[in-house]
Amino acid sequence: MSTEQRLQELGLELPAPPKPVANYVPAVQVGDLLFLSGVLPSRDGQIIMTGKLGQGITIEQGVEAARVAVLNGLSIVKHEIGSLDRVKRIVKVVGYIASAPGFTDHPQVLNGASDLLVSLFGDTGRHARVAVAPRNFLAMRLWRLN
Repeated sequence: MSTEQRLQELGLELPAPPKPVANYVPAVQVGDLLFLSGVLPSRDGQIIMTGKLGQGITIEQGVEAARVAVLNGLSIVKHEIGSLDRVKRIVKVVGYIASAPGFTDHPQVLNGASDLLVSLFGDTGRHARVAVAPRNFLAMRLWRLN
C-alpha cells in the first residue's frame, strides 16, 4: 500500500503547506535529504493552541498539537517532492515543546508525532529523535528521498 493510500486509510488529510512567516524557505533539499524548517501546530495559518504543557495545556492536547505539526510538515514534503511515496526514510525529528517549569513528559508529547509517522510509514517512519523544551513546538529536520 502506498503512503498516500495509508494516509487516506488512517482518515487523515494533509492541509495546504504552511507559508513561511519570515525570511526563510519551508524546505531545502540537499542530495537525497530534505531538511524542513520548523513546523508549528497550525490550521489555516493560526496556531491551534497557546500556552504551556503542565500549565493549562494537557499532555493529550500536546499530543494532538504534535500530530497537527507533523501533518503540516508532511504537506510541505509532498509540495516539495510531489508525493509522500517518494519518502524512503524519516531520519530525525526534533520537538521543541513549550512547557511549564517542572514538566517532564516531553517524550510522551512528542510520541504524538512519532506514532503518526510510524503509523503512516511503518518501519521506515522510525527515526532518531530529540524532545526539548524551548519556545517553539515541533521542528522536523530530515527526510530521506529516492
